Amino acid sequence: MMETAKIKVKKLNLYYGDNHALKDIDIKIRPKAVTAFIGPSGCGKSTFLKTLNRMNDLVENVKIEGEVLLDEKDIYAPGVDTTILRKKVGMVFQQPNPFPMSIYDNIAYGPRIHGIKDKRKLDEIVEESLRGAAIFDEVKDRLKKNALGLSGGQQQRICIARALAVCPEVLLMDEPTSALDPISTSKIEDLMEDLKKKYTVVIVTHNMQQAVRVADDTAFFLLGELIEFRETKLLFSYPQDKRTEDYITGRFG
Repeated sequence: MMETAKIKVKKLNLYYGDNHALKDIDIKIRPKAVTAFIGPSGCGKSTFLKTLNRMNDLVENVKIEGEVLLDEKDIYAPGVDTTILRKKVGMVFQQPNPFPMSIYDNIAYGPRIHGIKDKRKLDEIVEESLRGAAIFDEVKDRLKKNALGLSGGQQQRICIARALAVCPEVLLMDEPTSALDPISTSKIEDLMEDLKKKYTVVIVTHNMQQAVRVADDTAFFLLGELIEFRETKLLFSYPQDKRTEDYITGRFG
């Protein structure tokens, strides 16, 4: 199905204490494409997404076995700097979570942490990132205003811009539109089409129509297992596994 992979996961198992939450996951995610993870609630898709930038490190009692290779380097190898990893692999969460500060400072936050102090350079990054998240024209006259004054859909695009500001290579999105209205949702879906020209995008969604609309490849998870992973149109038109078929035809989930 693919020549090169941006991310390769081999024999990944994840345990929360005694709970075996992810079982023997093997997957290759190709560069500059949108990959969607679908499956019923609690099937492990968000947990798996968070293993791709080690967000699960922050959870107590987590044990992870196996390999996650980003550009052929294991992100779980000893000595990996998670700050640098999370600069490369950005994350956008389900609930928009802008910082309680100006729109400008939200976007400039990451670059400043990574040592960029020059005002002109920051202005450039802020504008580019807001354009990249398709929100510059809506906010260009209020960059000094608090980001919390924006609508939910705008806040989510600010969070996407904030993730883009540190020049990631991969963008992880955990149900990025589930808290949004239909118009904001379609703006973010349109945006993904643009984002994949520059970034590898991985999205968790509980909305199968969304996966069909935005994703090049789709992985179906069930009870911590990866059941099927194929090009989206093939997975939805000709599922190979009865459980995939039952899920996408609405027999459960």
